[in-house]
Parts: sequence; C-alpha cells; structure tokens
Amino acid sequence: MTISTHGIQDLATAPGASPTTPPAGKPSRRRLPMAAVVAGSLVSGLLTAFALVAAPVVPATEASLTGAVLCGFAVGWVVLAVLSARFTAQPQRWAVVPAVVLGAGSLVLWGLGASAHPGADWVWPPILLALAAWMVTRVRRHLDSRGSRWLLYPVIGTMGLAAIGGAYQTLGTATAPTTTMPGRLVDVGGHRLHLSCTGSGAPTVVVQAGGGEMAASLGWITPAVARDTTICVYDRAGRGWSEDAGSPQDAVAISTDLSTLLHRAGVPGPYVVAGHSFGGLYTLTFAARHPQDVAGMVLIDSTAPHDVDPIDGPAATGAYDVAGRAAALVAGGARLGLGRLYSAIATTDLPAREQAQHRASTATAATLGSTVEEYARANTSMEQAASLRDFGDKPLMVLSATVGNGAGWEGKQERLAALSTDSVHRSVDGASHDALVGDETHAATTSRAILEVVAAVRHGQPLSR
Repeated sequence: MTISTHGIQDLATAPGASPTTPPAGKPSRRRLPMAAVVAGSLVSGLLTAFALVAAPVVPATEASLTGAVLCGFAVGWVVLAVLSARFTAQPQRWAVVPAVVLGAGSLVLWGLGASAHPGADWVWPPILLALAAWMVTRVRRHLDSRGSRWLLYPVIGTMGLAAIGGAYQTLGTATAPTTTMPGRLVDVGGHRLHLSCTGSGAPTVVVQAGGGEMAASLGWITPAVARDTTICVYDRAGRGWSEDAGSPQDAVAISTDLSTLLHRAGVPGPYVVAGHSFGGLYTLTFAARHPQDVAGMVLIDSTAPHDVDPIDGPAATGAYDVAGRAAALVAGGARLGLGRLYSAIATTDLPAREQAQHRASTATAATLGSTVEEYARANTSMEQAASLRDFGDKPLMVLSATVGNGAGWEGKQERLAALSTDSVHRSVDGASHDALVGDETHAATTSRAILEVVAAVRHGQPLSR
C-alpha cells in the first residue's frame, strides 16, 4: 500500500495535529496542554484583579475597586485568547469578547464612579447573563479538552449567578415599599447626615445605635423618651438615609461628625448622650472630646474600650486603608444580591414603620459596606474610647444584659460605671444584648433608665440607686 505525499500533508495539517517539521523560516513553538493554558489564564486574571485592588493608586471606593476586579478578569480572558492561539492547536479567540465586555465595564466605573450605578445596575445583569450563555456555547464548540471545559464551566456559572443576583438586587430595590424619611438631612462638611429630633424639653437626649444599626433600630426607645423630653437619633455615615463620608469612620471621626451635626442643626446642649453596643464607644469618645456638651450619659451594654494609651486622632486618611478597601469590596458584593439576602436574615421586632425603614436600609450596598468597615475599625474605636478617663460627678447609667454575655463582661461594665462618682450599674434580668433596644419590654427598661438620667440632670440631683 502506498500513501501519497498529499495524504501525508493532509494528515499533518488536520485539525489538532502538530506538524513534525515546522515550516521553513518559522521557529517551532512548544505546544502546551490546553488545561494548563486555561488554568494559567484563570490564575493570571485573579492575580491581576488582586494586584489592582491592592494597588494604592486605585482609590478605596466601591466603583474603583469593582472596576479593578473587572479589569483583572478581562486580562485573564485576553491571556486565554493569546496563549491558546500561540501555544495550542485550539485557539480560543472567542475569549476576546468577555475581555472586551468586562474591560468596558471597568472603564465605565473608573470614568463615572458612583454615578454610574443607577443606570448600570439595570444594564449589566442582562448583558452578563447573555454573555455567560453565549460563552457556554463557545466552550462546547471550540474546546475539545474535557478537563479544560470543567475549569471554565464553574467560572461561567459564577458569572451567570452574579447576573441573576444583580437582577434580584436591582428589581428588589426598585419594587420595595417606599419609606418616608423622618427628620432631615444636614450637611456636616462634604456629606449629609440624617437627623430626626422629636419631643420637647431639655436636656436633649442623643442616642447612638449599635454596630451596623441606624436610627430606625431605636424604634421602641425614641417615642418613649420623646414623651418627656427632646430626643435626637441619627444615621451614621453610609447607612440609613445618611451619605457616605468618603473617609475612614472610626470613633473620633464619628464623634466629630455628631458634634458638627448637632451644632449645624441648631440642637442646643448640653446633652444626655446614650449608646448601645458599639454606639457606647462613640458616646464615650464624644464625651471625652466635647465635655462641655455632655451633661449625662447612658451606656447600654456598651462595648468596653481598650485599657491602653488611647489614639487621640482619627485614622490617618493618607495611610493605606485596608479596612476601607475591604468595606468597599463588600459594598460591591451587595450589588450581587447579598444586600437583600442580608436584609432578609437581619430580623427585627421593631414597630412596623421602623421595621420597614430598617429592612430598606440593610438591603443597600452602602449599609453592608459601612457595617463591615465599622467592625474592621473596632480596635481603633475601642482605643479612642479609652480617652475618657474621668466623667467627674455627672450622672452615668450603665445597663448590662444578663443573657448571652461571656465571663468578665460584668466586670467591664463595672469599670465603665467607675468613670463617674454619680453612677448606677444595673443588670437587666432576662435581657440579651440586642433585646435592650430591640425588644419592646426590655427597651422600655432602657427608656426609663435614660429618663432617670434626664431627671437627674434637669433637677440637679444624683441618681437614685
């Protein structure tokens, strides 16, 4: 049997075959396993995204960091297209399409910043879902390696899930019941904070909600206290109706914002300040930095400050901000549906109006991001709160929960009570940490404690023990 020269040439140039002798004038190229090319491309995309997110030149904002992630992933798809064409017999030129789409999204976010979200949040989910479906057909048609396919399918599936989550977040936000903002927005210098004051009389009570919480979280306490005096509640930067501050939010920054808010809103002092959980740290810091504005204080199962030399200033705005970058990335993740899922599990037992406000806020990317930042800066805030060494003889009420707290918690609360010579420490039987503000019955106990301090300030009398 004879095989023609043409037959040998045909076999050599058949799809997937490697010529035994490279054409004259062209150097031979080493063929790489397709699975290695795919894996290398995916890893390069992840590493590029990580490097861009970590790069100090990329601002620590949600839009900028999301754009950095998209740019990194786009690089990964470009690498797949180039390497497969140069080092395999199965060029995956279709990979240029997701690279272009993701790269375009990155440029939009970098160019427009946060202003891109209102429109882009409606556009990108259907585009990404269609792209993922199209990519599946390209992989099945152009990629013979089963192992390579199973490296790409989870990635493409994740893109599809992200698109579905994004649609869920956008549609859910658009169709959620409208809630009316009580109070008003006050410019505190570069951003506005939501403040709501009700009731009448002096002294005015100013309450800080706990970690991740907002004015609506105080729905049981606000009306109870308002029956006897003026009470002001507000949303810290980045949650509720308040705008993002665009700068690190530790205890010093928060207490500075609060002081500016009260003075620009024309709320007269001195105040009885109260804080629950992390809010206690901000209350202590406010009292230390603005002693002339504080006549009495209530700490509601407060987080205890660190017993170390306090940090007197806010987190350095020029320093590399790991916590801010983490918070911004989480805020971006909230646009994939995590915000609404977080809202669904963040159950509350508040009055109907406040519960609706609470759910609407916790479903947003801004609230989730600001909550992550708050916990990431906890150590700094605890050190700053330690700057209050002595509250003199001003009325101080310390409430502590008896359910769910670990060993040593009562001792920390006793040390907080020792800040003033006119203090009372009460352990509330049957109350958990959250119940002191979130449960109607135990919140009533908290409201009465606040009013006791109000009465002591109003009449110039010591607290009753």
